[in-house]
Amino acid sequence: MTGWRARIGFLVPPGNPTVEPEMIELAPAGVSVHFTRLSASGPAGTHSGQEERNRSQIASLDEATRLMAMVSPRAIVMAHTATSYTLGRDAEAELVRRLESSSGTRFVTAFGSVLEALGRLNVRRIAYATPYDATLTEQGRAHLALHGLDVVGVARLENVRNIYEETTARAYAVGRQADRPEAEAIFLSGTGMPTLGMLQMLEDDVGKPVISAASAMMWNALRIAGVRAPRQGYGSLFLRS
Repeated sequence: MTGWRARIGFLVPPGNPTVEPEMIELAPAGVSVHFTRLSASGPAGTHSGQEERNRSQIASLDEATRLMAMVSPRAIVMAHTATSYTLGRDAEAELVRRLESSSGTRFVTAFGSVLEALGRLNVRRIAYATPYDATLTEQGRAHLALHGLDVVGVARLENVRNIYEETTARAYAVGRQADRPEAEAIFLSGTGMPTLGMLQMLEDDVGKPVISAASAMMWNALRIAGVRAPRQGYGSLFLRS
């Protein structure tokens, strides 16, 4: 049987090419990962139109969740951090409650998974790095602050033509740029920017935990599924199952 240890479902923005390979890479033996696309129109991955795409994706979540629940996953993950920034704290919490009730399945967001990960690491002061424009980056900072986090450093990638064309090297650079001596950890927002290949390197270089939305959401989904699978090479979070 496929997914004899656990099945995990991810709801993915329509133009995002990063989530599938990164989640497949992180999936331990016996865990299968399954993907459904959210709905949005317009150019994918650009700063222009981001808010409109977020709202279109929110409108498609009920149907995408219904379809994903048909594979009987242990958890369904909304694999898009910026959607949480558009929703805001209360609307995000209500969305999670509603979709869990309608699907009968644990439903979590990428952002909610980041909060769980930072809590497990016992972190409150963070450096925050994004591939977003200035407006969405500030929305994210404010969303983090609403959840009690002290954002002591912020950096965003410059000259982004398309988030989905970004590189691991640029993710490393913006994470390092965001870091401050007083930060207890570095958080890289955005599931479209590839991060798995640099998490351990950046953590080794700065001497503090480094997480991304991608690493946090798989870590959290495995935790919910009851799968204990410590992994080397993806930062200290994955040593805490």
